[in-house]
Amino acid sequence: MEYVLLQAVFLPLLLSPVAYYLGRKSGPNAATWFTFGLLLYCTTIMIAPVLSGTYEEHYPWTKMFGEFGFLLDGLASPFAIIIYVLSTVLAIYSKPYMVAKITEQFEEKMHHQKQLVGDGQSTAIIESSALKGYLNNQIGIYFALYLVFAMGMLGTVLATNLIEFYVFFEVMLIPGFFLIAFYGYGARRRIALLFFFWTHVGAVVLLLGFLAIGLSTGSFNFAEIREERIPPDILAFAAVAIIIGLGVKLAAFIFHIWLPYAHAEAPTPISALLSPAMIGIGAYGIIRLIVQLLPGQYEHFSLFLNLWGLATMLYGGAMALMQDDIKRLFAYSSISQMGYLLFGIGSASALGLAGSEMMYVSHGLGKGLLFMMAGAVILQVGTRSMTKLGGLAGKMPITAVCAMIGALTIMGIPPTSGFMGEWTLFYGALQTAIQEGSTIRMVTFGLGLVSTVITMSYILWMMKRVFFGKLPENLSNTKEASWYITAPMMVLAGFTIVVGIYPDIFFNQIIPFMKGVVGV
Repeated sequence: MEYVLLQAVFLPLLLSPVAYYLGRKSGPNAATWFTFGLLLYCTTIMIAPVLSGTYEEHYPWTKMFGEFGFLLDGLASPFAIIIYVLSTVLAIYSKPYMVAKITEQFEEKMHHQKQLVGDGQSTAIIESSALKGYLNNQIGIYFALYLVFAMGMLGTVLATNLIEFYVFFEVMLIPGFFLIAFYGYGARRRIALLFFFWTHVGAVVLLLGFLAIGLSTGSFNFAEIREERIPPDILAFAAVAIIIGLGVKLAAFIFHIWLPYAHAEAPTPISALLSPAMIGIGAYGIIRLIVQLLPGQYEHFSLFLNLWGLATMLYGGAMALMQDDIKRLFAYSSISQMGYLLFGIGSASALGLAGSEMMYVSHGLGKGLLFMMAGAVILQVGTRSMTKLGGLAGKMPITAVCAMIGALTIMGIPPTSGFMGEWTLFYGALQTAIQEGSTIRMVTFGLGLVSTVITMSYILWMMKRVFFGKLPENLSNTKEASWYITAPMMVLAGFTIVVGIYPDIFFNQIIPFMKGVVGV
């Protein structure tokens, strides 16, 4: 099949108006299943190129910026698969959640703007008709933005050109902003602006680094960039700009301010994409742009990245322990998990880098499950406060089992994918510390293990408070969520166990690539 990656990237963008039209004219069912079918098709057509190894597509663009292309290799493939797997299953999950959310928004709107229009019966009829029109319109907008968001993430990890990378990097910010502003909680418009400001400023800093490289080497194409052609002072500036720009996307310590607000207050299906899929693209960028394209700078900055990752791990974990809001706990947990990715990138070993990428896979599956669990609880119970929860395992058994599998994944317990990611990551970090005889790296390794204890603490504490203990009287009539909610969770739960038992699904591509990049 020709134009596989071109289809996978651009079909969601080109057909997003169709999702809007179907939602507006036919309602949530049509928009949901169209979006799901389209993303399933795009995910399926990528499988053959992924299995075949490295796969590239190149298209003419402009002499000013170079070539427009897409690349699936040992680095891009796991990111691409997780992004579209999550996007596909969350399309189904979105339907009941967003119908409830939009209905709630409509009721709030009517409460503030209600006018007398005859007797109560006619008022109810008019409101019912208005709700249907409002719901259909909003669900159409939601799925159109959703498709563009997924497309932006995939395009970023497949890009073969610095300017192309930047364009897709910015594209995914726009639907993310509107999805939070339209459908979020609390001060959603202010939080959407906070999200956009931080991530856009990070993208502009990133662009400065790209321009420094492209103008120095005479090309923006990854394949034509040579570190030795760049003057040393410009090279250092470019590397720092790229690390800072991508550090904002990763929500690494110091640049993490926006994440707890954006991820906690976004609608839960979007939280389950922002946290497991989007922010990890920052790690992809560091590996592609620093480790692969600027290996000399990577050698200089690797210890710094290792220490920065450790600080992020410890800070995010400590803050997660202090939360009562379940979504905010997961938001801080995501900061901590991004620290693991940075920690592995800074290990300066092939296994550490491979473990970092596998951590993206396991975090995508595990945190996706946990955010979906949070959404199920919010739908069925109506609260995000863990002090008001308890004993839900008996009322929501499928959700509880899936949440436990997600929790085991984040904690790194076999037989989930999280174990394989953490094991490989720490093995690589220890290997480098021993080979270099570095006391700093050895201490960092030990403190990294302490961070895993913190991770286990807040995850187990969360599970106890939500699913075990005494069931509050007001929750005695709680029921399991619908199959729209539980079926996608079961798919991700099965996936994380399969990857945990057969990690070579990803390692067969990741490890050879990383060895080719760093050699150790």
